[in-house]
Amino acid sequence: MTMTFIEQEIAEQPAVLRRLLAEEAANAARIAQAVRDFDPAYVLIAARGTSDNAARYAQYVLGITAGLPVALAAPSIHTLYQAQPRLGRALVIGISQSGKSADVNQVVQDARAQGALTLNITNDPESPMAHSAAHHLWLRCGPEVSIAATKTYTSQLAAIALLATALSGDATMQAALQRLPDFAAATLGLSDGMGAWVQRYRYMERIAAIGRGYNYCTAFEIALKIKELCYVPGEEYSEADFRHGPIALIAPGFPVLLIAPSGEPLPLLVDLLQHLRERRAECLVISDREDVRAQGQVAMALPEAVPEWLSPVCAVIPGQLFAMHLALAKGHSVDRPQGLNKVTITR
Repeated sequence: MTMTFIEQEIAEQPAVLRRLLAEEAANAARIAQAVRDFDPAYVLIAARGTSDNAARYAQYVLGITAGLPVALAAPSIHTLYQAQPRLGRALVIGISQSGKSADVNQVVQDARAQGALTLNITNDPESPMAHSAAHHLWLRCGPEVSIAATKTYTSQLAAIALLATALSGDATMQAALQRLPDFAAATLGLSDGMGAWVQRYRYMERIAAIGRGYNYCTAFEIALKIKELCYVPGEEYSEADFRHGPIALIAPGFPVLLIAPSGEPLPLLVDLLQHLRERRAECLVISDREDVRAQGQVAMALPEAVPEWLSPVCAVIPGQLFAMHLALAKGHSVDRPQGLNKVTITR
């Protein structure tokens, strides 16, 4: 049976990560030195869609490991309103898979004109964004044919992790980062057989995805993949925000996907899982901990020993596969979802 493009691209992720880490390490070290020399007061990241979820990861990894406060830009300020926030003391990063996002690029261009340090992260070294910033990190994914982003997303996370590691100069972080392709390969191996049980959710009409900390971004990205591929409304929440009202939505059988790898938020996520079970929610659990997975109706395993700061690269993979298998079960095209284009131009 011929594999779909998205299935091939999900399977390529370990190789893509290995190539990125090998071929962009020296470039990331140069960029890190430029950041140290510039000494930015803060970081501003402009992105859209899946790339915006990678930016959410950067908020945590750069804030925790490099001590840099990170904010997400509102590109419409620059394009629709043609205003100029003061960005001269910032490191301004644009993230775009295609490198053709005009509004994201406008933020970076405005910032560079003000004297900010600028960096773009794209998968196309010949794209407009590859040339508009002072520095460029190339994702080195090769072509991504399927409209829904998979390997470009995880490589964006890895590129951000590569920069954070170079900024930290921490040997332990560096050693862990080099193991990331193997962690991703192990995650794929643990996800075999998902197609056999996903039929249980063929008629699912809604879902909530919940994470916390480093994996806040994972909740957003998995919910997005379910929306894109399955046409099912998916809401993403921080574990903390979910308790502040949305938990009232939970009735018996309500599907909740919980991203709960080992790390600082795990006790809070386990406590929420217990509350969800009391409400008889349908819990799908992504975790490296067998005792945590056992509390869900469905368990998606992660490999052990993945550091929390790298876990989003692995934790999203079961979510990608779940969305793909569910879309196939529903009879949808997984490479050409309705109403979507590979490159979306916004202004």
